[in-house]
Amino acid sequence: MPVINRIAEYTPEMTGWRRELHENPELGFQEARTSAFVAAKLASWGIEVHRGIAGTGLVGVLRGQGDSRRSIGLRADMDALPMEEANSFAHASKVPGRMHACGHDGHTATLLGAAKYLAETRNFSGTVNFIFQPAEEGGGGGRVMVEEGLFERFPCDAVYGIHNAPDLPLGTASVVDGTIMAASDRIYITIQGYGGHAAKPHLAIDPVMVGAQVMVALQAIVARRTDPLDSAVISICQFHAGSANNVIPDVAELSGTVRTLQPGTRDLMEKLIAQVTEATAAAHGASALVRYERLYPPCTNHTEQTDKAARAAARVLGETGVKRDLPPLMGGEDFSFMLLERPGCFVFMGQAGAERGAVPVHHPEYDFNDDMLPVGASYFATLVEQELPR
Repeated sequence: MPVINRIAEYTPEMTGWRRELHENPELGFQEARTSAFVAAKLASWGIEVHRGIAGTGLVGVLRGQGDSRRSIGLRADMDALPMEEANSFAHASKVPGRMHACGHDGHTATLLGAAKYLAETRNFSGTVNFIFQPAEEGGGGGRVMVEEGLFERFPCDAVYGIHNAPDLPLGTASVVDGTIMAASDRIYITIQGYGGHAAKPHLAIDPVMVGAQVMVALQAIVARRTDPLDSAVISICQFHAGSANNVIPDVAELSGTVRTLQPGTRDLMEKLIAQVTEATAAAHGASALVRYERLYPPCTNHTEQTDKAARAAARVLGETGVKRDLPPLMGGEDFSFMLLERPGCFVFMGQAGAERGAVPVHHPEYDFNDDMLPVGASYFATLVEQELPR
């Protein structure tokens, strides 16, 4: 694929950066080492660095040639996940219980590669803001950066981001207009029963049994209360109750996630989850408390910027490598907060090639495919030169 020659020459260096970051993963809002690493690289290339945005977030500002007042934002996320890595290669995580299992190490190295190239060439007129964001994995770092005045301090006419895609071949990209990822919300349910001896269940109100009934009943919301042509997911991922094999506990606690694509469906989920949970608990003599936490809004690309992103991607990947009609994903992404403030586009870059890059994200054997680094960096650089021409 026609990546930029100079960026292709950076590949060993970019791979080194990516693997160093992979070895030293940090959780959301704790990315002190990662932030310092990024800041040092940017500063060494003469890029103006602004730190301390959303805690560990930072922005690098690079001005091109000419006097254009146009500007563009390019974003990468930096945080890892609280999970154990199962890989045994040399650059596996050195931090127990922490792993770059979503490829944010690769996103960071990709944007650094683009920054180095653009700093060396400055073949554009205007300003590029390199946005390195903390805490995408549930922490809402994108929201915090926006709330702390990201776009007031660093004006952007448009903002763009990428994410690796293990289910797409290397050399392809999904560039889709409209809603591409779901709203991501959290639910917390407390079932209050009445504890007792396990041999005398008739004298107790078993919150474990009630919790199990609630789990089943919630799935009927998706199956029977939601438009079949719409999409919704309710997943209960934690269930905690009891401390002994022969004691019916007083309380059971459940938590999980809700994913929707349409605002009306999101509102419906919030209402029905509370109704169904409370009614199911009451039917068994228990009570329920439901807390619904809206986390990330849907990630929705803007038409004009999506067309621009597709044009830049095609210059790197060829027209056949750019997929414009793939369906939305039910995963969440807090780049959505930036897209609510500025027009832009979020692109999925394929990374599955040969025997590398096909393990899904959030899996203990995942690893970012370093062959994608020059591809993603070339896309970012091409986008800047296209949108901020001299």
